[in-house]
Amino acid sequence: MAYTVTPLTKLIEHFERLPGIGRKSAQRLAFHVLNMPLERAQDFAASILEAREKIHKCTICQNLTDGELCPICRDESRDRSIICVVENSQDVLAFERTKEYKGLYHVLHGLISPMDGVGPEQLHIKELLLRVADSEVQEIVMATNPTVEGETTAMYLARLIKPLGIKVSRLAYGIPVGGNLEYADETTLYRALQGRNEI
Repeated sequence: MAYTVTPLTKLIEHFERLPGIGRKSAQRLAFHVLNMPLERAQDFAASILEAREKIHKCTICQNLTDGELCPICRDESRDRSIICVVENSQDVLAFERTKEYKGLYHVLHGLISPMDGVGPEQLHIKELLLRVADSEVQEIVMATNPTVEGETTAMYLARLIKPLGIKVSRLAYGIPVGGNLEYADETTLYRALQGRNEI
């Protein structure tokens, strides 16, 4: 018997293509949408289309926004002497949730990964260098993930930025709150020691 694509199977397949969504989760989401009142389902579909059409990259920091500049770049109260470099816009949201960081951001939209065919030219590095050359920036904080790709990207950027006389720092990594030392690997323990603070 031939496989027939129905509106339900098509909906499930679309949900399944989302990152982190398996077949069962896709089915649950599809049935949830089908059980929505028609008006809510239409509003849901319209919000997806509106977001896709209106959201683009900020002309300064490359964060996602629906205006020419993102709200952070527009905010005159932010500390313009420090830029936190992150991989993607989700990382900006994570930092903003802390309510502790008051500087600016720069979103690379990826990491250097030769295995995946991603080189420096595919990232928003040129825009970062233009910002650094044209402003009062005194420090760049490398906030890429502690992966091979994240470390490679941070080191590459540090080599480009340090000769400009700008301080380049890296996030401290170490033992998570509530973590147990006996389960930490050597690299994590080393980073915890290197990033120690006086109390």
